[in-house]
Parts: sequence; C-alpha cells; structure tokens
Amino acid sequence: MKRTNTFVVRPLTDADEQVLRELLDASAALWNEINYQRLMRYNDEDGFEGDVWDADTGQLEGKYKGILGTSTAQQVIGKNSEAWRSYFRIKEKYHDPSEKQVTEHPEPPGFRGNKDDGRVLKGVVRKDAYTVEWGDRSRLEIVVGKQLRQRHNSPKTRLRLEVGGNPNWPEYDEQGRLELWYDETDSRFRASQPVSMSADAQASPLASEQAALDIGANNLVACTTTTGEQYLYGGRELFTDFHETTEEIARLQSKLCEGQYSSHRIQRLYRKRTRRRDHAQEALCRDLIQRLYAEGVDMVYIGGLTDVLDTHWSARTNAKTHNFWAFKKFTKRLATTAEEYGISIEVRSEAWTTQECPQCGSIDRTTRHQDTLTCPCGFEGHADLTASETVLQRHTEQAVRPMARPVRFEWDSHEWLEPSHSHRPKEQRTNRSTREGKLASVGR
Repeated sequence: MKRTNTFVVRPLTDADEQVLRELLDASAALWNEINYQRLMRYNDEDGFEGDVWDADTGQLEGKYKGILGTSTAQQVIGKNSEAWRSYFRIKEKYHDPSEKQVTEHPEPPGFRGNKDDGRVLKGVVRKDAYTVEWGDRSRLEIVVGKQLRQRHNSPKTRLRLEVGGNPNWPEYDEQGRLELWYDETDSRFRASQPVSMSADAQASPLASEQAALDIGANNLVACTTTTGEQYLYGGRELFTDFHETTEEIARLQSKLCEGQYSSHRIQRLYRKRTRRRDHAQEALCRDLIQRLYAEGVDMVYIGGLTDVLDTHWSARTNAKTHNFWAFKKFTKRLATTAEEYGISIEVRSEAWTTQECPQCGSIDRTTRHQDTLTCPCGFEGHADLTASETVLQRHTEQAVRPMARPVRFEWDSHEWLEPSHSHRPKEQRTNRSTREGKLASVGR
C-alpha cells in the first residue's frame, strides 16, 4: 500500500536557506538543460542528431554533481526521462481511435523557468540520500554536493532542515524518492515523501455487505447500503463558497494589465479554493468509509457519470461536478481511503438511475424537482438517495434491507456533522486504530 507524507521544511539558518535555494535552483537548471537537448532532438532542430534518448546526460551529470551530488543529479535526469516516457504513452493513446480517455493533444515536458525571470525551485532526492526523523523536533537531512557542504551549518555533511507538522504516515516499510520545492504562494519550502506499507497496515472487512453511491452537484454524495443505512452529504454551502472565490478570481483577472495573466493574490485565491475543496473531499471520504467499514461493507459501487452529464444535467450542474467536485479525483481519493479498510471500489453505469421509479420501474413518467423524485404510481422520495438505492439493487444479488431514515451531513469547514435538527445525535466516529492494532496511526 503506497501513501505520501507532505510537510513543510524550514531551514535553521539563513546560510542553510541559501544552500537549499542553490540546491533546488541547480536541480531546475539541470532539468532545463536535459529537457532542452531532448526537445531539440524531438523537433529535429539543426545541430541536434538522434532521438531524445541520445542527449548527453553524462556530461550534464558531471556539470552539476558538485552542487547536487551524484545521486541527486542522476535522479533529476531520471525524472525527466520518466516525464518523456509518460508523454509518449499519452501521445500514443491520443492517436489511438479506440482510446476515449485522452481527448486533448499532449505537450512535451516543459521547462522550469529561466535564470533571468526566476526558475521554479524544485528538485528530487534519491530514497537513500535522505533521512526523516519524526518526533518533538522532527528533522530532514539530505545529501548535497561537495561545493555546498562547507557552506551550511549542519553538524554533518548532510544539510539538516526542520520539519513542520505531523506526518500522515509516520510508520512505513520503505520510503521513495523525496521531492522538494519552494511554494511561491505561501513563501515556504515543502517536501513530498512517498512511502510503502505492508499488508499488516490494511484492515479486513467485518462482513460482506455492499453499498452504492450517487455523486451529485447539490448533494455531493448519496449512499445506500444493504444493511438499510442511507447517508446524504450536502454541498450547497460548500459550492457557494467555491463559486464566490471563482468569481473573485475572475474579477481580479479582468483588472490585470495587458499581457499579464496572473498575480500573487490570484494565485493565493486559487490555492485557497483548491485546499478548501480538497479538505472537504478528503474528510468526506474518511467519514464515509469509516461508517461503511463499521457497517461491514466490503464492496462499494459508484454510479459513473459517462454520458449522463451532457444528456440530463444543466451546464451549471456540469460545471459543479467537473470543476468543483472533480468526479475522477474524488473516486481516486475514495478508493485510496477504502484500500486501508480492505473495501473494494467499482465504478458502474448509472444511466437513468436519477429518473427511474423504484416502485414501478418507470423512467418516462417520473418528474424530478430539485431533490424530489415523483411518479404517477404514487412514489415520492429523495432523488439522489433513490438513485443510489437503484444502483445498489442493479449490481448486488443481496437483498437490500428496509431503509432507515437517512443520516444527513453538512460541512462546517472542518468536518462533516449532522445538523442540530437531525433526528438522532451525531454517531461516534469509528476509531480504525482499535481493531486489533492493525492500522497505523494517521493524521487527517
């Protein structure tokens, strides 16, 4: 099971910060030089012969290893190679008539700015060229080249940096390649540490129940389980906040000078908007999966949106789901969270589920008004919850128990809570670290 720790990195002294900046600047410069050679060969420019893999990586490694160290220089070159291989794979899919997922022509790997205009300070460190120690005074130590070793104040040959915050995954079997960058928006250095954990960190389902989700615009998730539980996560206020930030970004963009495309304030708003959305999304996944785990669910079906949005929904609704809720990103995050509990996720077709009457099966005669679905046969119910129940009945052979009153949740900028007028008090969250000690402790 693979996960990622992301954390803030703080140099201890001004000298350490200068060393770190030079290290990341050299990483970006090496990336640019190897990328330039490969791009010129790709475009058959004069003076550059062969294909992209004929670039003189050995000469470039020797040029920068004094600052980066040999291992880090090799990692930068390797990461650029990965980017080019990924580009060729996507390009092949784009030209494959049977491939429907890639719809936009891919572009070759880009550059990380230039020295005059300011490079993007970003680099990578090989997995055995750094160490992270977690505790009251967490710290990161990374290898630097010989030219930098006498310029920092760390007691060893490695540059020592302070780590801020707590890791999501402090216990792991193996660490991967570390990525370091300077966040211009927040004026902070950040690091991303991939980690691998053994199967012992994964829980096992308590039973073999099943659940189905309907992903919506106003109600973000409607869930029905074979145990008879229904959960509804509202999203109107969350989307309103997202939409207001988007309008403010558009207002500021309209005031930019000709030829200017962004500003520091606009970048901060973009980041604020994304963080709020991602925080709510991650918290929803965690809350929902914990509840399903407690219900004994081992399989979750998600109604796919293919051919549904453009056919049935308004442009505003499509914008909500594509731009705000980000269906693919949500399902990936949900699957990642579910993996910790041994729960499987499958995306299935949800065609006509929002119009189908669960009593008579009619599609043409039903009427949907906001959250309500009605049918001349006498049925009236919540449209999204009904859709999730229909998806569940289509894809499970188990009998679906009679539905309890749905549990509704609203976002309070920190967690998903039942409103004060709910018919029952907020349930205690499942503590997944108590189940036979199999799950590692993680932060949310």
